[in-house]
Amino acid sequence: MASIELRHVTKRYGHAVTAVRDVSLEIRDGEFMILLGPSGCGKSTALRMIAGLESITEGEIYVGGRLVNDVAPRDRDIAVVFQNYALYPHMTVAENLAFGLKMHGRSTAEIGPQVQRVAAMLGIEGFLARKPGALSGGQRQRVALGRALVREPVAFLLDEPLSNLDARLRADMRLELVKLHRQLGTTIIHVTHDQVEAMTMGQRICIMKDGQMIQAGAPLDVYRNPVNTFVAGFLASPPMNLLEMTLSAGPSGAPVMASGGLRLTVPDAYAQSVKPWVGKTVILGIRSEDLHEKQENAGWQPIEGDVVALEALGAEVILVLAPRGIPGKEISARLGRNFRAAIASNQRLFVDGNEIRLFDPGTTNAIARRA
Repeated sequence: MASIELRHVTKRYGHAVTAVRDVSLEIRDGEFMILLGPSGCGKSTALRMIAGLESITEGEIYVGGRLVNDVAPRDRDIAVVFQNYALYPHMTVAENLAFGLKMHGRSTAEIGPQVQRVAAMLGIEGFLARKPGALSGGQRQRVALGRALVREPVAFLLDEPLSNLDARLRADMRLELVKLHRQLGTTIIHVTHDQVEAMTMGQRICIMKDGQMIQAGAPLDVYRNPVNTFVAGFLASPPMNLLEMTLSAGPSGAPVMASGGLRLTVPDAYAQSVKPWVGKTVILGIRSEDLHEKQENAGWQPIEGDVVALEALGAEVILVLAPRGIPGKEISARLGRNFRAAIASNQRLFVDGNEIRLFDPGTTNAIARRA
């Protein structure tokens, strides 16, 4: 096992394209780290630099405290699992699993038991004589993981390994990977654009955009306290509702926010920090689960609008609402599975003000709030 550290790492292609820009990140020994972001954000390039498959333009990468900038990929003792599995089609599953060990000079007496142990761990011992073409997508994924596991590397790098699987298999494999990490305790860096994978699998997540690291932390901490509107809108489905509101001093002196027919009192946690924005615009952020059908708390404030759509998902209903007096804007609410409403009907919801977040529209950064 080993820690992995990136210090001011940059990757440029020629003079025009900067794929990764000044990224510094420490992955602790035995940690399950998620690199999350949209396509083209630089997360896979960062992973490939750690593996040694891409050169580094600037900065340093350390594995287990050793500088590896100039160390060949095979000498870094890191295993990579790719999105397309990269299995050898002419080899059996057993031969695919054994290939890396053979390349590292392991004896046949050592390889056989190791292959059997990993195959049993992944539940693929019944497929050892088959070739990849005779396997399902989920089985191929397990073989690709097994080929990495059999080497017992100091770290695993997973580049969107679940993206080719259907929804049910993805859910199953998410659980299997988490269980595997608990069993092995080996450092794992997992690249994905899937927010569900990030929230359910990682001990920490690092969100990237345009080659830069935007925010890193425990999944729930990042979810509850996004550093800017990009993180707020990216990390969740439905994304955080974002509305531009004009801030002013209310009759009692407490700041209030208003837009169209929507008027909300600013919670006490922001009473001091929003003073520079009085008379100006702020961005209000509300998570869909913080909008409620009933006013269960006297401090919850109303939001009214017209029903645009209902998405019944079985365990819950996603209500899409057009807030009254705010043309062109829609917000989403995550409600109970028994919620029903007619399209275009008026609906009143209630927001838990303690859970709202405010952002500066100029910088898009979060406005500080008292804990």
